[in-house]
Amino acid sequence: MIGFIGLSHLGINYALATASKGFEVVGFHPSEDSVAAFKNGGFTIQEPGLQELFNSCGGRIFFTADAADLRECELVFVALDVLTDDQNNSQMEPLSALIDSVAPHLQVGVTLVLLSQVSPGFSRNLRKNLAASSNVGQVVYQVETLIFGRAVERALYPERYIVGVADPSQPLPPSLQLWHQSFGCPVLVMNYESAELAKIAINFFLVSSVTTTNTLAEVCENIGADWSEIVPALRLDSRIGPKAYLTPGLGIAGGNLERDLRTVQALAAQHDIQVDLVSSWQKNSQDRRDWVLRKLRVSLPLDNPSVRVAVWGLSYKENTHSVKNSPSLALLSATEEVSKRAFDPAVKSLPFSFANLELVDTALDACDGADALLVMTPWSQFANIDPVAIAQRMRGGLILDPFSILPADQCLAAGLSHHTLGRSPRLPVRHHV
Repeated sequence: MIGFIGLSHLGINYALATASKGFEVVGFHPSEDSVAAFKNGGFTIQEPGLQELFNSCGGRIFFTADAADLRECELVFVALDVLTDDQNNSQMEPLSALIDSVAPHLQVGVTLVLLSQVSPGFSRNLRKNLAASSNVGQVVYQVETLIFGRAVERALYPERYIVGVADPSQPLPPSLQLWHQSFGCPVLVMNYESAELAKIAINFFLVSSVTTTNTLAEVCENIGADWSEIVPALRLDSRIGPKAYLTPGLGIAGGNLERDLRTVQALAAQHDIQVDLVSSWQKNSQDRRDWVLRKLRVSLPLDNPSVRVAVWGLSYKENTHSVKNSPSLALLSATEEVSKRAFDPAVKSLPFSFANLELVDTALDACDGADALLVMTPWSQFANIDPVAIAQRMRGGLILDPFSILPADQCLAAGLSHHTLGRSPRLPVRHHV
């Protein structure tokens, strides 16, 4: 029997994926109300395929708010999402408190696997503390590769497992080996600190790709080049590869990448390491995040309350309800005087209020009387909306579509100007009589 504690985004997906592989699973969460909802498939997160994954478990997962129900588990995963504060620093207190509350209820010799992302040094300190005060036998850190909007896919079909242990020369516990085998992917075993830093290293290379792409896409916008024409050349270069992150965007968001940049800055400060590169990435991300706002300021008087804009998308990326560090929310804060109507398929309320903002029920409703349409999140369903219908609902004709979700040619045919990342603006021809 396998236990999962901390049923947030990470825990729910991994617990269900484990049950779908045929294991008996105990899912612990301290909230009785949440547990009651979980038993009926009522999850607070939104992920494509999540309900189908729950249905595939065949009753092999038992949700509970009583930590004593974990006593039969010889393998327990700690899978609480580690949130970040406003400065993108990890908030570790909830994770530590959860482990402390559950550890006394675990059986002697249990293997405890940390899926939650932690900073270098955390796993070894946890092993030392638990060895002195609990029944825990081994502590393992395993790098999670969850991606919001693709969490089910990533939990079911992992690329590899990166595993940190106190002594990499020793075999992993049999219960963990059996779990690994059920997912059929490579397992890389290393010491705690290497595994903890491996997760950060992955995100650093991702940030590097994001920053490089965004920088060169901006060059394209100003010289008449088209980034989408350049991407195939990069995909065919074996040093870069077909899966490189080469889609221009509005900087980095969501909290996890930002957290790793902050973590390395903190480590660098402790050890006198020069990391100006990280500050450059952060500055580039901030600049790119405000791309829509800069374009909007050039086109419309944002101090005029009669100006109205439509906002499509509030989440920081598609297929998730998370708004952590969302470029869309930053835009809403920077346009207080402007009347705004916004729609998002997953976000129906916001954590705080914004001036002159109305959330509406459909994307086209947001366009009513708008001087500009801002496509802030690349939800695929937006691509199916007819530009003619958009033009009919709008007062003006400005489309700021950084992810190029809408077809530029159809926008032009509908009399709309189309601005996107990585390419010069496409403007409708105005015929003078």
